[in-house]
Amino acid sequence: MRASPIPTLYNYFMKKYWIIVLILAAAAAFFAWPYFTNVKLPETAITSYGSETVRAEVVQITEQGSIDLGGHTQTYQIARVKILEGEFKDVPMEIDYGKRQIRSDDYLLSPGDKVIVSISTTPDNVVNAYFVDFVRTGPILWLTIIFAAAILAISAWKGLRALLSLAFSLFIIIAYIIPHILAGEDPLQVSIIGSAILLGVTLYLTYGWTLKTHAAVVSMILVLVLTGLLSLIFVLFTRLNGMGDENVMFLMQSMTTPINLRGLLLGGMIIGALGVLDDLVTTQAAAVFELHHANPNFGFRSLYKSAMRIGQDHVAATVNTLVLAYAGASLPMFLMFSLARGDYGYLINFSFIAEEVVRTLVGSLGLIAAVPLTTAIAILFALRAESLLRWEQILGPEGSEEGHSHVH
Repeated sequence: MRASPIPTLYNYFMKKYWIIVLILAAAAAFFAWPYFTNVKLPETAITSYGSETVRAEVVQITEQGSIDLGGHTQTYQIARVKILEGEFKDVPMEIDYGKRQIRSDDYLLSPGDKVIVSISTTPDNVVNAYFVDFVRTGPILWLTIIFAAAILAISAWKGLRALLSLAFSLFIIIAYIIPHILAGEDPLQVSIIGSAILLGVTLYLTYGWTLKTHAAVVSMILVLVLTGLLSLIFVLFTRLNGMGDENVMFLMQSMTTPINLRGLLLGGMIIGALGVLDDLVTTQAAAVFELHHANPNFGFRSLYKSAMRIGQDHVAATVNTLVLAYAGASLPMFLMFSLARGDYGYLINFSFIAEEVVRTLVGSLGLIAAVPLTTAIAILFALRAESLLRWEQILGPEGSEEGHSHVH
């Protein structure tokens, strides 16, 4: 008799646990979409950045020369452009480039270039267009394609799952976290809920429904709670109010609905730590399971010591990376302060610097705590993998289909 294809399909999908997670994620996104988007955003006091700009194409350079602006000599251009969208689509206009403002680059306009222009109408109905920036959608799209192709070439199906996880993370941030914060909800609460949703989908989607991933998720939740508590304690201890970022000041001027700025700062710390913790926790959990497979006779203490030696190196490199990332983002500010011959002892007291210091150190403390916590939890899962095999249909295998399944 010919075997029924139904059991074969069932076994295939049960082995591909990440497919189940993907289906659940898609279903959750579909049914939760009305809840995500049904948020009444507040009216803004000013127009949004980019709301009065349109794309245009350079048709002709009508004038080009040199101009002196406050002792700085640069090339300027007068260009005729054709508006590509909006109310004035296909209407030719003229813009000046480098004639009124000092440019920090040597790029020049050429016919065929796509640019962004701002259009304004004077009280006597005279329409003016001003150069804003270059259209960079095409190059960024090509860079994104190369990035995705590189991930797929190196990691194959796991790379595809990572890209899907990245898309889901952006979906949660744009469709849930940002609208609910703008609607006046507590940023800390929204960030925690959003982080939990990210954890519940992206880790399983990327690494599969396995014991190893369960250990990483449990560890991540505990570390996030600890990081949140540390953030709250030290934000209050250092008397930070969340106004150290100039974008926050712009946000306050733009909105009519008040936002809890301290909660916004705390939520940003949690979301910022999430990405680094993802890498550290999953890698440490994987190291524990691999060490357990290399020597199944290792007990808790021996396995813990061996895994901690790996974790110590990883956390040292990760903390250094975290500090350098924040320092690199703040480099122009450090240059300005050094140019003014400021005292770094006073610099650390200003809120815009203190926020970055607290963010870096609290995030680093979370990374440090993640290593022993993840190691202990992953060992508990690894040592009990044999006894959990009878629950494999529910808990999944020990590792992904690319790695080990279980020890016989």
